[in-house]
Amino acid sequence: MTDPSRRPDDEAASRLRIEQRRAGETGTDERLALNRTGSFEWDLDARTVDVDEAGLMVFGLDAASFEASPSAVIDRLDATDRARLETTIDEAITGGSSSYSIHFQVPMADGARQWTHVQARILRSEDGRAHRVIGMVRDATAEVTHSAFALDLEKRLRRQTSIVERTTAAMSRAVTVDDVTAALTGPGGLVGIGADGLALGLVEDSALKIIALSGDSVEVLEGLGSGQLDATLPLGDTILSGRPRFITSLGSLIRRYPVLEPHIGELNFRAVAYLPLIAQARPLGGLALFYRERTAFSADQRILCLGLAAIVAQSLQRAILFDEEREFATGLQSAMLPRRIQEIEGGEIAVRYHAAWSGREVGGDWYDVITLPRGRVGVVVGDVQGHDTHAAAIMGQLRIALRAYAAEGHPPATVLARASRFLAELDTERFATSTYAQVDLTTGTVRVARAGHFGPLIRHAGGRVGVPQVRGGLPLGISTDFRDEEYPETRLDLVPGETFVLYTDGLVEEPGADVDAGVAALIHEVSDGPDGAEALADHLSDRLWERWGSGDDVALLVLRRSPDPGSPRAPRLHQYIHQADPQGLSEARSIVRQAVADWGLAGLADDAELVTGELLVNVLLHTEGGAVLTLEVLPEPVRRIRLSVQDRSSVWPRRRSPGETSASGRGLLLLDAVAERWGVEPRGEGKAVWCEIGPTS
Repeated sequence: MTDPSRRPDDEAASRLRIEQRRAGETGTDERLALNRTGSFEWDLDARTVDVDEAGLMVFGLDAASFEASPSAVIDRLDATDRARLETTIDEAITGGSSSYSIHFQVPMADGARQWTHVQARILRSEDGRAHRVIGMVRDATAEVTHSAFALDLEKRLRRQTSIVERTTAAMSRAVTVDDVTAALTGPGGLVGIGADGLALGLVEDSALKIIALSGDSVEVLEGLGSGQLDATLPLGDTILSGRPRFITSLGSLIRRYPVLEPHIGELNFRAVAYLPLIAQARPLGGLALFYRERTAFSADQRILCLGLAAIVAQSLQRAILFDEEREFATGLQSAMLPRRIQEIEGGEIAVRYHAAWSGREVGGDWYDVITLPRGRVGVVVGDVQGHDTHAAAIMGQLRIALRAYAAEGHPPATVLARASRFLAELDTERFATSTYAQVDLTTGTVRVARAGHFGPLIRHAGGRVGVPQVRGGLPLGISTDFRDEEYPETRLDLVPGETFVLYTDGLVEEPGADVDAGVAALIHEVSDGPDGAEALADHLSDRLWERWGSGDDVALLVLRRSPDPGSPRAPRLHQYIHQADPQGLSEARSIVRQAVADWGLAGLADDAELVTGELLVNVLLHTEGGAVLTLEVLPEPVRRIRLSVQDRSSVWPRRRSPGETSASGRGLLLLDAVAERWGVEPRGEGKAVWCEIGPTS
């Protein structure tokens, strides 16, 4: 019968010991050696531990000398394992756990270190106090070793997978050959592929062209880079043979390629993989990967190198095809644009065209400069809908048609109406936008019409940029379909020294931002830019096209009327003031005051500024357009100021007698009081009111 005074955990422990003893009695030393699993019982109160024969073998202890003390086991461990074991046991016992498990290393008699696994159960009294520990102990060396190998293998596989994924991701974003080289040599390129240096060469007309170098490389040495394919050099040999070469020492590199022996002192690597780049059975080039520390290539590493070469080869093939197609498309478009811009009398013209950086196709942006009858010049920019070779072909036809209509001398409204009809008759289902202007540089008259396009900008002589309100019609093609070919003209005046700017939307469209922000940036750059047409065109290209215009084509035309500074003794300035432009009126008064002071006539500045304001206000209030202000010095016989304000109205000013409360009518009276003399002269379509102001006697 069962003794009722015995606790259940005592009975369980007794049964465990009986089963273990029976297993020991029926086994042999050989069986124990193979099993390498034993048991122990630790009496926490008595501070003794009972370990069976198999357990003693696991711990490397002799049964005859074993003292049944826990220290006999624990003291044999090194400090780190001993601390880990004691901490694990203390935390389990004091923390109320019912078990614990731990791996640690046990030094054996032959000097080896055996991984040992202990799994134990903690027996407690009814009040929760731990009084006994029973458990299993086993040799876990094979298990841990296999686990470490598996972990190391998994780590290597993860690293190789990461390299392949990063390289694939980088190459997938590469569109051009330059993009491929940038991905390999840019930040993180070498780290991404696990090498310390690389050389990338392309085959062009049976010659090798090195297009990328980074870090350590044979090809950086003088005379060993680009040139005819040479089998005596490693990269050339790899390309010609189509077989990879894995070199694991400088000695083997020199033995295979003796021509490198004079340079051995310059080589800072220990291993190199030369890999052919082959796509669709066509050798594209070769890739060399250099390593400072590696002295061998495992099977996995060789496979990884070949995989990287395949990724680079596919990307290069795609990039080469893209570059070829793009070169053809941009060449086609360039052939449709004017090859040369003629020089013009009385001014200078600069044009710029930039193709988009991204995308295989090209757009339909264009510019043109057309010689017109009676010494005038026509300037135009436009943009055909779409970004493909079809858009470029339509652009070429439309440009030629518009040039023909303009050269016949038709006004801008007629030119755009006929161009719209021409585009509609092509039946392409495409539309185009355009701004066309006729410029007379002798008089400064500009007649502008626009078809769904941006209007021009005018940079005044002082640097301020005006945005004239140019009326417009529907885009070309659409206006004909809607039977609305009305393109109202707007007349502007370009005074000497002012600049006229036409552009397409690629110059002002910033991805993710409103186009108004792009126009504001363009106005700022036109204002801050240099005076000359060529210099200003370069400035706008550098500041704006490379900033956000790379996603679209850009056509830019800059026309500057030659300045008229007069002579040192008789300087002269011109300024155009747009109607309803308070800032322009204020600016004109400031310019007059500053100019008079700069010319050494500061005593006349107050009168000149006052008269300027009166004459300009009269024009802006009582005529239909703006005014051209001319200020000059008359040197003989006494230096004095001549001020002229020209407008387009044929109505001459008349003298009136204003009442006491009248707000107007005093301008001519003031002119009589301030000026030495004044008058009105007919000027083409309008008149000019002038006056002369001299020093008081």
